[in-house]
Amino acid sequence: MKKEQSGNYQADIHNALYEEEYLTLRLDSTGLINSTGRKTESLNGKWNFGVDLYDTCRRAQWFKETTHTAQGDPGPLDWDWEAWDRITVPASWNLERKELHYFEGFGVYTRTFRYIPQETGERLFLRFEGAAYRTSVFLNRTFIGTHDGASTPFNVEITDTVKTENRLVLVVDARRSPVRVPMENTDWFNYGGIYRDIYLIRTSKVFIKDWFIRLVPDGSFSNIAADIELSEACGNGKALLEIPELNITQEITISQGKGSLVFPAKPALWSPESPNLYDIFISYGTDQVQDRIGFREITTKGQAIFLNGKKIFLKGVSVHEDHLELGKTTTPQIIRDTIRDIKEMKGNYFRLAHYPHDSRFARIADEEGILLWEEVPVYWAIAFENPNTYKDAENQLAELILRDRNRASVIIWSVGNENSDTDSRLAFMSNLAKKAKALDDSRLVSAACLINHEKLLIEDRLAAFLDIFGINEYYGWYDPDFSKLPKLLHNSNPQKPIVICEFGGDARKGQRGTEADLFTEDHQKRLYEKQVETIKACPYIAGTSPWILYDFRCPRRLNRYQEGFNRKGLIDADRKTKKPAFYVMREFYLSLTSE
Repeated sequence: MKKEQSGNYQADIHNALYEEEYLTLRLDSTGLINSTGRKTESLNGKWNFGVDLYDTCRRAQWFKETTHTAQGDPGPLDWDWEAWDRITVPASWNLERKELHYFEGFGVYTRTFRYIPQETGERLFLRFEGAAYRTSVFLNRTFIGTHDGASTPFNVEITDTVKTENRLVLVVDARRSPVRVPMENTDWFNYGGIYRDIYLIRTSKVFIKDWFIRLVPDGSFSNIAADIELSEACGNGKALLEIPELNITQEITISQGKGSLVFPAKPALWSPESPNLYDIFISYGTDQVQDRIGFREITTKGQAIFLNGKKIFLKGVSVHEDHLELGKTTTPQIIRDTIRDIKEMKGNYFRLAHYPHDSRFARIADEEGILLWEEVPVYWAIAFENPNTYKDAENQLAELILRDRNRASVIIWSVGNENSDTDSRLAFMSNLAKKAKALDDSRLVSAACLINHEKLLIEDRLAAFLDIFGINEYYGWYDPDFSKLPKLLHNSNPQKPIVICEFGGDARKGQRGTEADLFTEDHQKRLYEKQVETIKACPYIAGTSPWILYDFRCPRRLNRYQEGFNRKGLIDADRKTKKPAFYVMREFYLSLTSE
């Protein structure tokens, strides 16, 4: 293109490929730092914010803050950082201003911060917990990198760019696209913006980048495996691992920046009934990190799931990260309230749908004794043939696993939801399953799959790559013929545990009628009663997570009862009003507890 440029060529107007330069520096899982136990400095608060409908900040390079022409004259500017209105970070921008409710485009965030080094030779990193969807980072007029993925964390080192006084500019792109993960057609609200925490991390020159501490899944419950990775591949020496409550002090040899060790130990096992956690300390040179980790073993045998060698039924429910006032932004109290609701239902398990939820959910679940299914948004008709789409999905999966693989509560990694069984999909998702196993040998891999409605059979070629086979079925709702469900279960003889990841139907809070009236609490209650009766009679079902705990926003649902919400919740969107079907599940789970 440069060879064809005329004398009046203006890059910000005529260069249709302007974004390519911002995709050359990728912020991905390879640069992710485990920030647990590290001192951080929050950049949350009020930021200047501007809607940038044409992505002019990147097209015209506003971030360079060029205020004068080449001849030295002051030029007219299309940006004015400090004059922009201010917006809260973190927040879903859709709920910050009425005019942004359905906004899906580019937003520019900017703020200043002051930096004074505390130690000689220290390094400085920016940490983002979640920004939807593509985020380009600029610091002090310099492009730092771009990250894809709305719900997974990423880091960027700014040691060589940071000054005493700093200007940070972030361009966040919330557009939907057929080649992204998720793609443009989903069944939840597309919240945009920086909706999770941003903070700074200071480290020494060589520091502990990551660690993975877990019980060896060998059935003995008496061996712990530890993997440690330093920031530099040239690092050699000894790392020290301490678990004071177990009187454990272990030296781990580090070679080329990595070290691994398996050693004997007899920790009190973590479970929903006894969520035992241990303080873990790791040191290398002058660097020390700490974590709080539970030890447990999750395995399958035949059609059953075993936690610490004991057969367990996953008594759960699916939940979206969606709140009436905050959207996808959450707080520890909201998470604890959510866990309170599953415990009132006498459940022990959440399916966190359909994307990685806030990292604090798993940490709090560790404390509260709740089991978790976590998944990446390989949802519906992903562009399975596109290699870049696969790279996006694999990176999000890696960022999720690296973030949460030290959390005892997380027992299942899910690689997708409701995808058609095609050759390209099989290759795509089986490779994701293999990636999950490569990153974590201590958990189960699953996916929420469709079923064969013509044969009334549980079958999917992906099952060969999964530890647990998840199925979504809506008999009695999308397919009114409920009699097909017992036929489906009777016809099938799965060789792996089956978890019914989704079932249910919509009900508007307070809408009453006969059991035949759609969208009534009465119809939903009777549907749940029939589901429970059928599930109890099937010996190979190992868990359930009906759809869904709370009503949530969904722009594709526009009838008089839904009005922009999916109303399948057992609890209304107010997160207070429980529908009768909630108590059907409570009685079901109570009956399982007493068995």
